[in-house]
Amino acid sequence: MKKKCYIYTRVSTAVQVEGYSLEAQKGELHRYAGYNDLEVVGEYCDAGISGGSIRGRHDFQRMMDDVIDEKDSVSYVLVFKLSRFGRNAADVLKSVQLLQDYEVDLVSVNDGIDSSTSGGRLMLSILSAVAEMEKENITAQFRAGQLHKFKKGGWAGGAVPYGYRNEKPANKKSSVFLKK
Repeated sequence: MKKKCYIYTRVSTAVQVEGYSLEAQKGELHRYAGYNDLEVVGEYCDAGISGGSIRGRHDFQRMMDDVIDEKDSVSYVLVFKLSRFGRNAADVLKSVQLLQDYEVDLVSVNDGIDSSTSGGRLMLSILSAVAEMEKENITAQFRAGQLHKFKKGGWAGGAVPYGYRNEKPANKKSSVFLKK
């Protein structure tokens, strides 16, 4: 009899640009499940939601509730990369511990991590801290870019201010806002 698994996918805007689309993640997870003789009995997806916290990630919460309720008697939760599971080290480790309390292991396919092994648990701890640090670096770089653009007289983002129009001059790479 095949062991059962859930697959969980998540993207934020930055990740979509890097090429980790939902379809690509899902395809890779299904291939992994097929190769390892696992039956996918549930798919959960949080599209366009940051991994910085488990709050607001409704499908993640639903998946964890299904694990707690022992709804499908799964043995594994598959994710494409650990950063798709979460970018907050404390949340990741608490969630993995909860999975293990219900004898469910987390497998990060692209990272080659399986929480059923001691080495896998060690790598989970290390990579969850790295994912959190990466999230903080992305945020800092984004804010620095906004500030730089603002200091050069550009618009740092958001909607066009009331009373202005968005115009991109032929010799400029970015838009400028002109009074109407």
